[in-house]
Amino acid sequence: MRIERAELVPYALPFRQPYVTARGTLERREMILLRLHTDEALVGLGEAVPLSLRGGADLARVERRLRRAAQRLAPADVSDFGGEAPLRAAVDAFVHAAAGRRLPPPAAAALEMALFDLAGKAAGIPVWRLLGSEGASPVRCNATLVAGRAEEVAASAGAWAERGFGTFKLKLGVGDDLRQVAAVREALGPEALIRLDANASWSADDAIAILRRLEPLGIELAEQPTESLRDMAAVAAQTNIPIAADESVADAKQAARAVRAGACELATVKLAKTGGVGGVAGIANHLPVFLSSALDGPVGIAAAAHACQAIYRERPDPGLAHGLATQLLFAEGIATRECELRDGVLQLPEGPGLGIEIDEAALEHHRI
Repeated sequence: MRIERAELVPYALPFRQPYVTARGTLERREMILLRLHTDEALVGLGEAVPLSLRGGADLARVERRLRRAAQRLAPADVSDFGGEAPLRAAVDAFVHAAAGRRLPPPAAAALEMALFDLAGKAAGIPVWRLLGSEGASPVRCNATLVAGRAEEVAASAGAWAERGFGTFKLKLGVGDDLRQVAAVREALGPEALIRLDANASWSADDAIAILRRLEPLGIELAEQPTESLRDMAAVAAQTNIPIAADESVADAKQAARAVRAGACELATVKLAKTGGVGGVAGIANHLPVFLSSALDGPVGIAAAAHACQAIYRERPDPGLAHGLATQLLFAEGIATRECELRDGVLQLPEGPGLGIEIDEAALEHHRI
């Protein structure tokens, strides 16, 4: 089997309502679908989600770098994807394509996804089994609430609760943070788990003051309250709320540095931020992790859900909900088969590879 060509399709999905955080506002999410076409009609799917709001490469740069790396694979003999060691073969192909190139993490993640998907399809196994997991379980997810007026955020939380969610993530750093959290706690009652994400928008002094005032409301964790690890360490020392790193921990070295600094107890990891499953595993060697979406499309969500099955294979599961329910934030989609959300839990699609099937008409409609 040979890879005949690499196809990149930039597309955008509109949000049901503007996605507002301390980093900015998005009306739609732009991303790139990667398809590796083979001479045996198998197609490997990957997805690149630029992190330009976080200071990363924009869509054009991610597309350019991804195209150059993917072109190294066409033509490439990938017959060993169906052999005895499909994961090793896929990793070797990734190394060949990425060697000597400084791929933006979203591009690296897309390339890895497509190769893992293709290897799973060639071997006739799902990606979670390719990654070494003995079984697949539904993935418990948190609801993601966009920032807004307190009463609107509380109403949104109630709507998510009716869908079966028990963990709620509030985007703070915009508006009256204290009122938003208090309104959500009042609306949901004492049993709901509430986590906060300030996207590094607070100073250390502000973070300490706000989190101390919120402690009585029973907060599960606070993501990235400040920008630097030094400030996060100061915050962690002054609050009883567990601190989770996000933007400041994108690889294993940064995770080790965060642990030494006493900056956090946990880390939220995104495939687009770490460059793929390998990067996630590197961080998990130092900190308990939970996976989050970077507002991915169906391919990225599926890849993260498969990674969830394997990431705790050799380490304790912290038992935290994952941030992979963001497909509900979109007004439309591009897949005929994808992960399904039922009662706050993500169900993986059946079939080999990632299990995703693309709706060609929908993809063409949303093409950039």
